[in-house]
Amino acid sequence: MQTLLRRLAALGIALAALFSFFPCQAHAVSTSASSAILMDVDSGRVLYEQNADAKMLIASTTKILTALVAIREGDLNDVVTVSREAAYTEGSSMYLKVGEKLTLETLLYGLLLCSGNDAAVAIAEHISGSQEDFAKLMNATAREIGMEHSSFANPNGLDHEDHYSTARDMARLACAAVENETLVRLASTRSVTIGGRTMTNHNKLLNQVEGCIGLKTGYTMAAGRTLVSCVERAGQRLVAVTLQDGNDWADHAALYDYGFSTYPAKLRTSLGQTIQRAQVENGMSAAVPLVAADSFAWPLAEGESLEMDVELDGPLRAPIQAGRRAGEAVFSVNGREVGRVALLYGADVAPRMESALSILKQGLPG
Repeated sequence: MQTLLRRLAALGIALAALFSFFPCQAHAVSTSASSAILMDVDSGRVLYEQNADAKMLIASTTKILTALVAIREGDLNDVVTVSREAAYTEGSSMYLKVGEKLTLETLLYGLLLCSGNDAAVAIAEHISGSQEDFAKLMNATAREIGMEHSSFANPNGLDHEDHYSTARDMARLACAAVENETLVRLASTRSVTIGGRTMTNHNKLLNQVEGCIGLKTGYTMAAGRTLVSCVERAGQRLVAVTLQDGNDWADHAALYDYGFSTYPAKLRTSLGQTIQRAQVENGMSAAVPLVAADSFAWPLAEGESLEMDVELDGPLRAPIQAGRRAGEAVFSVNGREVGRVALLYGADVAPRMESALSILKQGLPG
């Protein structure tokens, strides 16, 4: 039963992430950014937004997607030979040399800590053979994540007319990225020395903001300062995105203070928790426990409450097998549905003796 519970564990989160329609308290906090957003990771609820759907240059925050694709498609132990094109890439660098051999993991550190444009090209060439083909993978992954208003032309974020995103799309990317344990481990590393090369993370929030676990800084003359970050406190994770923001460190700190204090996550159900006992027809037991196939929490502002209703798939009639689906718990805030969690039978229920005999007789030849 536990295995089935875990198989269904993503269901509630996947559905809940579709609902971010609740209005945010836009005047409670502000930023210097041209575009910004604050989002709760597990629910997808938007807690603050400012011009969040404007198409913007995103600079090196692009490398979050580069890393996610590389981790999915490659092996951290792969040995990569640095090409001339990679070594001579313009802009920020981890100072690769032509012909140098490094593991993919080392290049990912250079990508996320040093913001190495050279590392991005080396990674792209290793995974796909060329930057162009790697960009196709990036765009396919972006669509999978739900980045509806984004386009990627290169793995490093250098300015290009076909390379852009929005604050909302970048928040969606961040939410997907922080579900990848390898990416979080790399992006949250403050400093690492590999093969005599010391790499230090450019993300000052790791030292300045309690609970910060990454993700990525960015800058070009045209894009200005861009920043995507994630912070976890008391089991709740928030992501913040600011684009074209000259005061991004302070703005992210203020966004997190606002988000965690104004919208704390409230746990409504836990994985395996008995939600209720439901009546069973023709059973040796009169009732069967219904258990949650996942945990469910939702960020709530003062005055909001999370309500739950149970929807059964049909009449509960013995025999019943533990672990089978029984229905769903439906959660709502202020009358609006915000998510669902599958409910499973928490025990076997055998039919009463007369019911069992009737079932047996129906199976005998006439």
